[in-house]
Amino acid sequence: MPRYYLGVDGGGTNCRVRLANEHLETLAEVKNGRSNLQIDGGEPAYKAISAGARDVFKAAGIDFAEAANTHACFGMAGGRMDSARDAFAARHWPFAGVKVYDDIDIAHAGALGGEEGGVVIIGTGSAAMSIVNGTRHQAGGWGFHIGDQMSGAILGRELVRYSVEAEDGLVEASPLTRAVIAELGGNNQAAMTWSFATQMDLKLLSRDGSEGCDDALVGRAPGEFGKLMPLFFDHLEKKDPVAQKLLAIQIGYIDTYVNWFKSHGASVMAIVGGLGQRLFPILQQHYGDFVALPKYEPLHGAVILAKQNFASN
Repeated sequence: MPRYYLGVDGGGTNCRVRLANEHLETLAEVKNGRSNLQIDGGEPAYKAISAGARDVFKAAGIDFAEAANTHACFGMAGGRMDSARDAFAARHWPFAGVKVYDDIDIAHAGALGGEEGGVVIIGTGSAAMSIVNGTRHQAGGWGFHIGDQMSGAILGRELVRYSVEAEDGLVEASPLTRAVIAELGGNNQAAMTWSFATQMDLKLLSRDGSEGCDDALVGRAPGEFGKLMPLFFDHLEKKDPVAQKLLAIQIGYIDTYVNWFKSHGASVMAIVGGLGQRLFPILQQHYGDFVALPKYEPLHGAVILAKQNFASN
C-alpha cells in the first residue's frame, strides 16, 4: 500500500500544499487562500487546506481516497499559541494523521534538512527557534506590536519615524529620509494620515456598536511598513548615513538572537525570510560560518516533519 506525505505552508496571504511520496519526492503542489490560525478561529485556514488537499491529489493524478494513507504536517502562520494548534489539529481531517506546527518549525526543518541547529525568520515579521540535543528553544514571533524586532516591518516603522523627525528638523535628514516622506505624500501631515490608514475609510466600533473605540486604533499593517525595504536598500547601497544608522540598529537586534542561540549551544543559525536573505552577505561578515543559507524551503520542511512524525506508524 503506498504511503504519502502532505505538507502545508500556511501563510497569512496564501496557503501552499505539497504532496510527496515516501521518498519525499514531490508529486504535486498547489496554492490556495489565506491560512492564518488567528483569523476567524482558523476557519479560512481550514477551508484553504481542505480545498488545497483535494486540488493537490487531483494535480498528482491520485484518487483522493488515498488521503487515508497520507500523513500531514501543517506549518501555520498565527500558530504561536498551543491552544490554536491543538484546536486546529482536532478538526475533521481525511488524513491518516495530522500534526500542526508554528510556521517557524517548518522553516527550521527545511532550512536545516531536519537536523538540529537554529533558524531565524527575518522577513516582514521575525522569530527564532533551535533544537539542540533534542530540546526545542523558541524566542520572538510575538507580533508587530510587541515583538518582531528583527523584521522588515519594524525596520520600516523606524525608518518612517526617523524620517518624520528629520522633516521636523530634530535629526539630520538624508536622501533616504526625503525619499520616504515623498513616498508617503510629501510632508509629515500626509505621513501621519498614511500611518493611521484613514484613507482606507476604516472604522472601529465599540462593543455597544457606537463609532470610536478608546482601547484600539486602526493603523497600517506590518506589511505596509515592510514595503519600504526596497527604498531602504537602494539608499544603503549608496551609503546613505541614515540607512547605515538603521542597519546598525538591525544588526544589534540580530546580535541579541545570535547570543541567545550560542547560550544554549546552537552551532549554526540558518537565515530564512526575504529581508534576511538580502542581509545575508552582511551577516556573514559579522558572524562567519555561524550563519548559513537554508537547505530547503519551509514547505519541504513540512513534508520532512510529516515523515519524521509518522514514518513509524
